[in-house]
Amino acid sequence: MDSSSDTSSSPPPPALSFSRRQKEKVLVIMGATGCGKSKLSVDLSIACGYEAEIINSDKMQLYRGLDISTNKISIPERRGVRHHLLGDLDPADGELTPADFRDLAGAAVADIASRGKLPVVVGGSNSFIYSLLVDRFHPGSDVFYGSGPEDRVSPQLRYDCCFLWIDVAFPVLCDYLCRRVDEMVETGMMEEMADFYSSESWPGRTGLLKSIGVPELEWYYKMGDDEGGWDTVRRSVYEDAVRKIKENTCRLAERQVGKIMRLKSGGWDLHRVDSTDVFRERLRAEDEAEEVWEKEVMDPSVKIVKQFLQEE
Repeated sequence: MDSSSDTSSSPPPPALSFSRRQKEKVLVIMGATGCGKSKLSVDLSIACGYEAEIINSDKMQLYRGLDISTNKISIPERRGVRHHLLGDLDPADGELTPADFRDLAGAAVADIASRGKLPVVVGGSNSFIYSLLVDRFHPGSDVFYGSGPEDRVSPQLRYDCCFLWIDVAFPVLCDYLCRRVDEMVETGMMEEMADFYSSESWPGRTGLLKSIGVPELEWYYKMGDDEGGWDTVRRSVYEDAVRKIKENTCRLAERQVGKIMRLKSGGWDLHRVDSTDVFRERLRAEDEAEEVWEKEVMDPSVKIVKQFLQEE
């Protein structure tokens, strides 16, 4: 999720119009963790005159709990745009499979489209995105790491899709992600994790156990409270855990981009929007970051979506 400031003071882009079609139109916003997908989804939904609703496709954000650690978009940042499958599931019910997500998100697409609104699928879990969108999904296949004939990416989709791929040069994104981890720690991540591990039910929260931060901090919280000589040891364990969280977040981003490239090479028509300059400005804490976002990300995205919605 993106934690940048509210853009409500900026003049809104012109409202977009919907045209009749045979398949449901679906907007899909893809990209690595932290690249600004959530912010763009809200900005575009508002540009549509609130005639769009967002379906989360991040597998960790599906579950209730660990809002800071999983980077769920906050209520104020949603700016009145309705979100689906965001913190809706009980993590004790087990891990959701791609086939499960296809059913849940497919029902959300049908519901949103039936009310004349645009479904916007947003998230970094590309296996979930693939399972939802492909015309014929085979649960046993692995289109990202498999090598058999059944593992080929299918270009046949069950919806009329427009893909926006928000891309950021990896060194710049990694620097930003590391800073974001520090900000998460400062804004309550450690307290949130402490509550998670102090709960008697935490071992059964299987849906969240793979969230970055949970395995890295497990040993730190199992050590108990600071007592005498443990202070130095706990500090070392804590610093090592934060370092691993940063490393694993950057590795996740790299894997996500690799999967997006696999889909692109498999025939998916992805519109790449380069957000690198935006993140350079954010790392410098420059006031111009929002202006660069509007010019280099929002404006081209609005043009792409507007053309998509007007196509028969």
